[in-house]
Amino acid sequence: MFFWYIANMLKYISYLYPITRQVKSKYSDTLEITWYNGKKHLNTKNANYSYGSLQAILKFGLDKIDLKQINSILLLGLGGGSVIETLRQDFNYQKQITAIDIDPVIIDIAKTEYQLENNANTTIICEDALQFIKNNTSTFDLIIIDLFIDIKVPKPFLELSFWENVITSKSTNGVLLFNASLEEKKSYQLQTVIDFLKTKVYKVDVYENVNGTNTVIISQSL
Repeated sequence: MFFWYIANMLKYISYLYPITRQVKSKYSDTLEITWYNGKKHLNTKNANYSYGSLQAILKFGLDKIDLKQINSILLLGLGGGSVIETLRQDFNYQKQITAIDIDPVIIDIAKTEYQLENNANTTIICEDALQFIKNNTSTFDLIIIDLFIDIKVPKPFLELSFWENVITSKSTNGVLLFNASLEEKKSYQLQTVIDFLKTKVYKVDVYENVNGTNTVIISQSL
């Protein structure tokens, strides 16, 4: 009851001015949990990680996917878990989601601040996404790739060896949703990934300047 009261007080005060608590992370330096206009956001110094613009960007991508045909989802990059909330609440997706994040601090925040828990349909694994996808033997109907350190996608996740392993983890008719860039223009590396996916007989849709910031890529078999 006490914690519910405090949370509601913070929520109402945040309509007047933001309230921020900082948490140190080995991988993301300083994370900020900020109450703003009645909502709790997870940010880094320069980027929103969850429950803000990022949630809107991934919802934009999910709107373009027929989730009725999706029986399993792999999420690389958990953040605060806002994409899981979007899937469960906005799209009523109640099937299996497996979420991977390298940062135990992020996972703890998702659980304690946003009440995200392992259950029959949600599996959260603390592991390097690079190693997970390399060793994975399961296949998924949808793979969501949302891997950032602050505003940058780490270079290993733009290398074609990673994408070869991603394709191996995708079911025959599965879909890839890649939150690809916060930069104004596609980098050479990102263009190389797009060209690579096209060689795999994929239909590749590139949406630039989503929500005024991000490049989102959706690919699926023709």
